[in-house]
Amino acid sequence: MQGLPDEALAQVAAYFQALSEPTRLQILNILRQGERSVGELAQLCGYSSANISRHLSLLTQHGLVQRESRGNSAIYSIADPSVYALCDLVCGSIARQFDRQAAARAAFPAP
Repeated sequence: MQGLPDEALAQVAAYFQALSEPTRLQILNILRQGERSVGELAQLCGYSSANISRHLSLLTQHGLVQRESRGNSAIYSIADPSVYALCDLVCGSIARQFDRQAAARAAFPAP
């Protein structure tokens, strides 16, 4: 981030903000396996199509997913696969924290 102008830093912050919502992370995780329609994503996530559409709009705005019209359907796929490297890095760190906490609890069981 060193040397980035304020405008670029604002874009970086917006990118991370787009990733800060669990439903959007769930959508990205599902799209990791391949493209999906709004209806499919809604069913897999357990939310309404309108709710998923709002999340997809934001993810599209930040260049994380792309939309393709096919007949009456909108099909979404990952636009920037590098997001998975970032997510894997963060998820790995969180997993290690959980492992350390579990080990600490096991070493000192409650009375």
